[in-house]
Amino acid sequence: MAKNIQSLERAAAMLRLLAGGERRLGLSDIASSLDLAKGTAHGILRTLQHEGFVEQDAASGRYQLGAELLRLGNSYLDVHELRARALVWTDDLARSSGESVYLGVLHQHGVLIVHHVFRPDDSRQVLEVGAMQPLHSSALGKVLSAFDPVAHSEALETERKTFTTRTVSELDAFESLLDMTRARGWAADVEETWEGVASVAAPIHDRRRMPVGAVAVTGAVERVCQEGELRSELVAAVRDCARSVSRDLGASRF
Repeated sequence: MAKNIQSLERAAAMLRLLAGGERRLGLSDIASSLDLAKGTAHGILRTLQHEGFVEQDAASGRYQLGAELLRLGNSYLDVHELRARALVWTDDLARSSGESVYLGVLHQHGVLIVHHVFRPDDSRQVLEVGAMQPLHSSALGKVLSAFDPVAHSEALETERKTFTTRTVSELDAFESLLDMTRARGWAADVEETWEGVASVAAPIHDRRRMPVGAVAVTGAVERVCQEGELRSELVAAVRDCARSVSRDLGASRF
């Protein structure tokens, strides 16, 4: 029988300790609880922290579980299940809005389009399933960055390219946009990613209220906006769609 890898066993025990005990634990508490030397415990914690599985509070120096571990724990929700739950609602949204509808998830420092409903007219359109959108400028990306801590970290760490004169790239201004997104529950992109294109997006949550994706309506500025602002009925429709998908995934209070 192959021997277990001791360092992995210790890391697993450390994660279980952080999950089952107090919200935050100090290095000495962790080391003594697991009967480890402080140097050994610190080395494992440093590695887990680098991978995003553990976070260290800057003020107290104590450790807690990280957002990346929460995301891995949420991996039971398959993208195909998310898409299946959203099919009816996104079709209805495209029909009622008269615009294209996109369903996106966080993937490799961007937003992966996993479902695309064409604008219900006779115009020629290209299926964009599998395409990527930026986290910092697209409506889908901003709403994920606002509600998903992993997406937020990735948006801060990656280059925020300037696509148009309206793109917000500066850190403080971007954080202010995310604060506004959290407060109102939806994100906008009015010619920040593509000239002449506007979009509004809302987050989708699962039964544990974890953000697992986002839905957006996208179209020409002259149709999606009115007097320079996104049409309020479109914002309401997108939010209703996101709530409906969230409820189908088991989320409450949506």
